[in-house]
Amino acid sequence: MNGMALKSFQSIKFLVQGNFYISVIVLIAGGILSVSGSYSIFEFNEELYGALDNNLRMIMVYLAMTEVVILVYSYIRKNFQVMIPVGFFLILMIGSMEFYGEINTIEIDENFPVFFLYTGLSHILFGVMVSIEKNSIKE
Repeated sequence: MNGMALKSFQSIKFLVQGNFYISVIVLIAGGILSVSGSYSIFEFNEELYGALDNNLRMIMVYLAMTEVVILVYSYIRKNFQVMIPVGFFLILMIGSMEFYGEINTIEIDENFPVFFLYTGLSHILFGVMVSIEKNSIKE
């Protein structure tokens, strides 16, 4: 790579990495804060739906814990390409949430699709960037 292309790649890499780490913080914080009523970034209508909304809160907590486990695994194995399927499954959560709301006749906060789209795309972009970087080093 020539100097200009290398600088461009380094700049893009820095932005994608920063965005990825921000999305990880948002995902973990959003999941954990879902337990608290006053600090949650999502609206849960507990008075109307009771246990069904509590199930949704627990799903978000499990999602945050799973993200931590996947990150620890990735750091230990030094393999961040796993973020591509993780991002794909985060995007699939948009449809899963809609299905959950439809089946249980509960209203799902409109922030969920934006949340999952942002975190999912950030994970995919990061995984692709790591994959490109790995392949360029091999050559």
